[in-house]
Amino acid sequence: MFIDLHTHILPGIDDGSADLEMSFEMARVAVAEGTRYLACTPHITPGIYENRSADIRLRVRELQSALDKADIGLKLVAGADIHIAPDLIERLSSDQYPRIGTSRYFLFEPAHHVLPPNTVRYCEALLDAGYRPILTHPERLTWIEKHYDVITALDELGLVIQLTAASVTGRFGARALYWSERMLDEGRVDIVASDAHDPVRRPPRLVSAFEKVSSRLGEAAGKQMFWDNPKAILLDQDLDHKTRRIELAPKTNRHPPGFGFFRK
Repeated sequence: MFIDLHTHILPGIDDGSADLEMSFEMARVAVAEGTRYLACTPHITPGIYENRSADIRLRVRELQSALDKADIGLKLVAGADIHIAPDLIERLSSDQYPRIGTSRYFLFEPAHHVLPPNTVRYCEALLDAGYRPILTHPERLTWIEKHYDVITALDELGLVIQLTAASVTGRFGARALYWSERMLDEGRVDIVASDAHDPVRRPPRLVSAFEKVSSRLGEAAGKQMFWDNPKAILLDQDLDHKTRRIELAPKTNRHPPGFGFFRK
Protein backbone atom coordinates (compact mmCIF):
# COMPACT_ATOMS: atom_id res chain seq x y z
CA MET A 1 0.00 0.00 0.00
CA PHE A 2 1.10 3.57 -0.71
CA ILE A 3 0.49 7.10 0.51
CA ASP A 4 0.78 9.79 -2.17
CA LEU A 5 1.38 13.24 -0.67
CA HIS A 6 1.64 15.31 -3.87
CA THR A 7 -1.17 15.35 -6.43
CA HIS A 8 -3.23 17.83 -8.42
CA ILE A 9 -6.44 15.82 -8.35
CA LEU A 10 -8.88 18.54 -7.27
CA PRO A 11 -10.96 19.50 -10.33
CA GLY A 12 -10.82 22.95 -11.90
CA ILE A 13 -8.51 24.59 -9.38
CA ASP A 14 -5.10 24.65 -11.12
CA ASP A 15 -3.31 22.99 -14.05
CA GLY A 16 -4.24 19.51 -12.82
CA SER A 17 -7.59 17.75 -13.14
CA ALA A 18 -9.95 19.65 -15.43
CA ASP A 19 -13.23 18.27 -14.07
CA LEU A 20 -14.80 15.73 -11.72
CA GLU A 21 -14.72 12.98 -14.34
CA MET A 22 -10.95 13.37 -14.70
CA SER A 23 -10.56 13.35 -10.91
CA PHE A 24 -12.48 10.07 -10.79
CA GLU A 25 -10.18 8.59 -13.45
CA MET A 26 -7.13 9.69 -11.49
CA ALA A 27 -8.55 8.24 -8.28
CA ARG A 28 -9.21 4.89 -9.97
CA VAL A 29 -5.64 4.78 -11.29
CA ALA A 30 -4.29 5.57 -7.82
CA VAL A 31 -6.36 2.83 -6.18
CA ALA A 32 -5.35 0.31 -8.83
CA GLU A 33 -1.70 1.17 -8.06
CA GLY A 34 -2.23 0.44 -4.38
CA THR A 35 -2.56 3.99 -3.08
CA ARG A 36 -4.91 4.20 -0.12
CA TYR A 37 -4.30 7.75 1.14
CA LEU A 38 -3.77 10.73 -1.13
CA ALA A 39 -3.09 14.40 -0.46
CA CYS A 40 -4.86 16.93 -2.66
CA THR A 41 -2.21 19.59 -3.15
CA PRO A 42 -3.18 22.23 -5.74
CA HIS A 43 -0.73 24.95 -6.64
CA ILE A 44 -0.57 28.14 -4.63
CA THR A 45 1.44 30.49 -6.84
CA PRO A 46 1.02 34.23 -6.19
CA GLY A 47 -0.44 35.97 -9.21
CA ILE A 48 -1.29 32.68 -10.94
CA TYR A 49 -3.11 30.29 -8.60
CA GLU A 50 -4.49 32.23 -5.64
CA ASN A 51 -5.89 29.23 -3.80
CA ARG A 52 -6.59 29.39 -0.06
CA SER A 53 -7.03 26.88 2.75
CA ALA A 54 -10.78 27.21 3.28
CA ASP A 55 -11.65 26.64 -0.38
CA ILE A 56 -9.17 23.78 -0.76
CA ARG A 57 -10.58 21.98 2.29
CA LEU A 58 -14.15 22.47 1.05
CA ARG A 59 -13.23 21.03 -2.34
CA VAL A 60 -11.48 18.07 -0.69
CA ARG A 61 -14.61 17.30 1.34
CA GLU A 62 -16.75 17.50 -1.80
CA LEU A 63 -14.44 15.22 -3.77
CA GLN A 64 -14.23 12.75 -0.88
CA SER A 65 -18.01 12.60 -0.73
CA ALA A 66 -18.21 11.99 -4.48
CA LEU A 67 -15.58 9.21 -4.29
CA ASP A 68 -17.39 7.56 -1.40
CA LYS A 69 -20.67 7.57 -3.32
CA ALA A 70 -18.87 6.03 -6.32
CA ASP A 71 -17.36 3.37 -4.01
CA ILE A 72 -13.79 4.40 -4.85
CA GLY A 73 -11.70 3.42 -1.84
CA LEU A 74 -9.39 6.40 -1.54
CA LYS A 75 -9.01 8.61 1.53
CA LEU A 76 -8.16 12.24 0.85
CA VAL A 77 -6.37 14.86 2.89
CA ALA A 78 -5.99 18.56 2.16
CA GLY A 79 -2.74 20.36 1.40
CA ALA A 80 -1.16 22.57 -1.25
CA ASP A 81 1.89 22.84 -3.47
CA ILE A 82 3.06 26.21 -2.14
CA HIS A 83 5.46 28.33 -4.17
CA ILE A 84 8.18 30.26 -2.41
CA ALA A 85 7.01 33.75 -1.40
CA PRO A 86 8.24 36.50 0.96
CA ASP A 87 5.16 36.31 3.22
CA LEU A 88 4.98 32.51 3.41
CA ILE A 89 5.38 32.27 7.20
CA GLU A 90 2.62 34.83 7.73
CA ARG A 91 0.32 32.98 5.32
CA LEU A 92 0.96 29.65 7.05
CA SER A 93 0.51 31.03 10.56
CA SER A 94 -2.79 32.69 9.61
CA ASP A 95 -3.97 29.47 7.94
CA GLN A 96 -4.40 31.14 4.56
CA TYR A 97 -2.09 28.46 3.19
CA PRO A 98 -2.71 24.86 4.29
CA ARG A 99 -0.24 22.39 5.63
CA ILE A 100 -0.76 18.68 4.93
CA GLY A 101 -3.73 17.66 7.04
CA THR A 102 -3.21 19.02 10.53
CA SER A 103 0.55 18.53 10.53
CA ARG A 104 3.51 20.92 10.59
CA TYR A 105 4.52 19.67 7.14
CA PHE A 106 3.76 21.46 3.88
CA LEU A 107 4.82 21.10 0.25
CA PHE A 108 7.41 23.78 -0.51
CA GLU A 109 7.94 24.52 -4.19
CA PRO A 110 11.11 26.51 -4.94
CA ALA A 111 11.49 28.71 -7.99
CA HIS A 112 11.99 26.32 -10.90
CA HIS A 113 14.39 28.24 -13.13
CA VAL A 114 16.22 30.72 -10.88
CA LEU A 115 17.63 30.08 -7.42
CA PRO A 116 16.39 32.85 -5.11
CA PRO A 117 19.10 34.45 -2.97
CA ASN A 118 19.37 33.37 0.67
CA THR A 119 17.25 30.25 0.10
CA VAL A 120 18.95 28.33 2.89
CA ARG A 121 18.47 31.18 5.37
CA TYR A 122 14.85 31.49 4.24
CA CYS A 123 14.27 27.80 5.01
CA GLU A 124 15.98 28.16 8.38
CA ALA A 125 13.34 30.78 9.22
CA LEU A 126 10.56 28.37 8.22
CA LEU A 127 11.99 25.70 10.50
CA ASP A 128 12.49 28.18 13.34
CA ALA A 129 8.81 29.13 13.00
CA GLY A 130 7.86 25.50 13.66
CA TYR A 131 7.08 24.35 10.11
CA ARG A 132 8.54 21.40 8.21
CA PRO A 133 8.97 22.19 4.51
CA ILE A 134 8.84 19.29 2.06
CA LEU A 135 11.08 20.29 -0.85
CA THR A 136 9.20 19.21 -3.97
CA HIS A 137 10.90 17.62 -6.99
CA PRO A 138 14.43 19.08 -6.61
CA GLU A 139 15.61 16.68 -9.32
CA ARG A 140 13.64 18.69 -11.89
CA LEU A 141 14.92 22.16 -10.97
CA THR A 142 16.85 23.71 -13.84
CA TRP A 143 19.43 25.26 -11.49
CA ILE A 144 20.39 22.03 -9.74
CA GLU A 145 23.60 21.53 -11.78
CA LYS A 146 25.13 24.82 -10.68
CA HIS A 147 23.72 24.81 -7.16
CA TYR A 148 23.55 21.22 -5.98
CA ASP A 149 25.29 22.42 -2.82
CA VAL A 150 22.07 24.27 -1.95
CA ILE A 151 20.08 21.03 -2.23
CA THR A 152 22.55 19.24 0.03
CA ALA A 153 22.48 22.15 2.50
CA LEU A 154 18.67 22.06 2.63
CA ASP A 155 18.76 18.30 3.17
CA GLU A 156 21.27 18.67 6.00
CA LEU A 157 19.27 21.57 7.46
CA GLY A 158 16.32 19.21 7.90
CA LEU A 159 13.99 19.78 4.97
CA VAL A 160 12.06 16.75 3.79
CA ILE A 161 13.19 15.79 0.27
CA GLN A 162 10.51 14.55 -2.15
CA LEU A 163 11.26 13.04 -5.54
CA THR A 164 8.72 12.57 -8.33
CA ALA A 165 7.88 8.95 -9.16
CA ALA A 166 8.15 9.59 -12.91
CA SER A 167 11.64 11.04 -12.43
CA VAL A 168 12.75 7.89 -10.61
CA THR A 169 11.55 5.70 -13.49
CA GLY A 170 13.02 7.91 -16.23
CA ARG A 171 9.76 9.28 -17.63
CA PHE A 172 10.97 12.85 -17.04
CA GLY A 173 14.14 12.19 -19.00
CA ALA A 174 17.77 11.30 -18.39
CA ARG A 175 18.59 14.46 -16.46
CA ALA A 176 15.86 14.03 -13.82
CA LEU A 177 16.72 10.33 -13.64
CA TYR A 178 20.38 11.10 -12.98
CA TRP A 179 19.65 13.49 -10.11
CA SER A 180 17.02 11.15 -8.66
CA GLU A 181 19.48 8.26 -8.58
CA ARG A 182 22.24 10.43 -7.17
CA MET A 183 20.04 11.72 -4.33
CA LEU A 184 18.79 8.20 -3.61
CA ASP A 185 22.35 6.85 -3.48
CA GLU A 186 23.48 9.70 -1.25
CA GLY A 187 20.67 9.02 1.19
CA ARG A 188 18.95 12.38 0.72
CA VAL A 189 15.42 11.22 -0.16
CA ASP A 190 12.58 11.03 2.37
CA ILE A 191 9.51 10.42 0.23
CA VAL A 192 8.47 9.74 -3.36
CA ALA A 193 5.15 11.07 -4.67
CA SER A 194 3.40 11.14 -8.03
CA ASP A 195 2.83 14.90 -8.56
CA ALA A 196 -0.03 13.65 -10.72
CA HIS A 197 -1.86 16.11 -12.96
CA ASP A 198 -4.05 13.82 -15.06
CA PRO A 199 -4.79 10.10 -15.55
CA VAL A 200 -2.62 9.54 -18.65
CA ARG A 201 0.27 11.94 -19.25
CA ARG A 202 1.11 12.53 -15.58
CA PRO A 203 -0.87 9.86 -13.71
CA PRO A 204 -0.84 8.98 -9.99
CA ARG A 205 1.29 5.88 -10.53
CA LEU A 206 3.75 4.74 -7.86
CA VAL A 207 4.33 1.00 -8.37
CA SER A 208 7.16 1.24 -10.91
CA ALA A 209 8.99 3.85 -8.83
CA PHE A 210 8.56 1.74 -5.70
CA GLU A 211 10.03 -1.25 -7.50
CA LYS A 212 12.94 0.86 -8.76
CA VAL A 213 13.75 2.21 -5.30
CA SER A 214 13.37 -1.21 -3.70
CA SER A 215 15.68 -2.76 -6.29
CA ARG A 216 18.28 -0.04 -5.86
CA LEU A 217 18.20 0.44 -2.08
CA GLY A 218 16.27 -2.51 -0.70
CA GLU A 219 12.60 -3.14 0.03
CA ALA A 220 12.84 -1.54 3.48
CA ALA A 221 13.87 1.74 1.85
CA GLY A 222 10.96 1.49 -0.59
CA LYS A 223 8.51 0.98 2.27
CA GLN A 224 10.07 3.88 4.13
CA MET A 225 9.69 6.34 1.24
CA PHE A 226 6.28 5.23 -0.01
CA TRP A 227 4.51 4.40 3.27
CA ASP A 228 6.33 4.88 6.58
CA ASN A 229 7.53 8.45 6.11
CA PRO A 230 4.33 9.68 4.41
CA LYS A 231 2.36 8.12 7.26
CA ALA A 232 4.58 9.88 9.81
CA ILE A 233 3.92 13.18 8.02
CA LEU A 234 0.17 12.66 8.16
CA LEU A 235 0.49 11.88 11.88
CA ASP A 236 2.77 14.90 12.40
CA GLN A 237 5.61 12.71 13.63
CA ASP A 238 9.34 12.93 13.01
CA LEU A 239 10.63 10.90 10.09
CA ASP A 240 12.85 7.84 10.20
CA HIS A 241 16.52 8.18 9.39
CA LYS A 242 17.18 8.19 5.66
CA THR A 243 18.35 5.04 3.92
CA ARG A 244 21.79 5.35 2.35
CA ARG A 245 22.99 3.00 -0.33
CA ILE A 246 26.38 1.55 0.66
CA GLU A 247 27.56 0.74 -2.86
CA LEU A 248 27.98 3.89 -4.95
CA ALA A 249 26.55 4.14 -8.44
CA PRO A 250 28.92 3.19 -11.29
CA LYS A 251 31.33 5.93 -12.39
CA THR A 252 29.72 5.99 -15.83
CA ASN A 253 26.55 7.28 -14.17
CA ARG A 254 28.11 9.80 -11.78
CA HIS A 255 27.55 12.92 -13.89
CA PRO A 256 24.41 14.37 -15.45
CA PRO A 257 23.78 13.70 -19.14
CA GLY A 258 24.34 16.61 -21.48
CA PHE A 259 27.14 18.15 -19.44
CA GLY A 260 30.23 16.93 -21.28
CA PHE A 261 32.72 18.98 -19.28
CA PHE A 262 32.06 16.68 -16.33
CA ARG A 263 33.22 13.67 -18.29
CA LYS A 264 36.77 12.39 -18.57
